[in-house]
Amino acid sequence: MIKYKRILLKLSGEAFQGEQGHGIDTTVLNDYAAQVKEIVEMGVELGIVIGGGNIFRGLTGIDRGFDRVKGDYMGMLATVINGLAFQSSLECIGVRSRVMTAIPMPPIGEPYSKNVAEKSLSQKEVIIFSAGTGNPFFTTDSASSLRALEIGADVLLKGTRVDGIYDSDPEKNTNAKKYETLTFDQAIEGGLKVMDMTSFALCKENFLPIIVFNMNKFGNLKKVISGENIGTLVKNKF
Repeated sequence: MIKYKRILLKLSGEAFQGEQGHGIDTTVLNDYAAQVKEIVEMGVELGIVIGGGNIFRGLTGIDRGFDRVKGDYMGMLATVINGLAFQSSLECIGVRSRVMTAIPMPPIGEPYSKNVAEKSLSQKEVIIFSAGTGNPFFTTDSASSLRALEIGADVLLKGTRVDGIYDSDPEKNTNAKKYETLTFDQAIEGGLKVMDMTSFALCKENFLPIIVFNMNKFGNLKKVISGENIGTLVKNKF
C-alpha cells in the first residue's frame, strides 16, 4: 500500500561516489536505480533532485580561490552530470525518465517546465531536476524543496547514508542521539544541518513534511513510501 503517491526524492552527490571517494560509483548508481524502479512499479510519481558534491561543491571552491557565483554555477553543472548518469542507469532497467535543467542547455536536458513535469509525472515518468534553482547562493536542498512544492509532492524525502537526523554527527560521535520526529521549529532552533535553513523554512511555510532516511540500505525507499516508521519525520507539529 502506498502512503505517498507523489514524492520528491533528494539524493546527495557525495553518496554517488560510494567507497571510491570521488566521481560516480556505478554500484551505488545501479542500487539507487533499482530502488526507484521498485516504487515506480507500485504507482509512485517521482521527481528527483541530485546534489553535485561528488564532482564540485561551490562553497568549497571559495577556499580554493573561486568566485562564489562562478563556483555555484560549476556546482550546478555537476548536478547535471549526475542527473544524466542516473537517467542512464534508470533507462538501462526500463524506467522511463527525463532530465530537466533549471538553466536551458539543450540538447543535454529540457528546460524546466512545471506543466511538462506534472504531465510527465502523471504518466509515471521519473523527472530528474538538475542545475539546482538556476541561481547562485541556493543549494540543491533549497531546489528540492522548491520543486517538491511546485509539483505538489506529498512529501520530501532526503536519502542519506545515515538512518535519520541526529543531535550530532553519528559517524563521529557514537553517543549521538537520533530523533524519531522533529518539528521544523526544533530543527531550525537546534541548528541541525541535515538540510539548509532555506529548505526547512520553505517546507514549514507550506506544510510539506520531510523524511530523512538511509537510502544506502536496499529496500528502505519502498518502506518509506509504504508508511513504515524509519528515518526521521520533520513537520510543523505533532
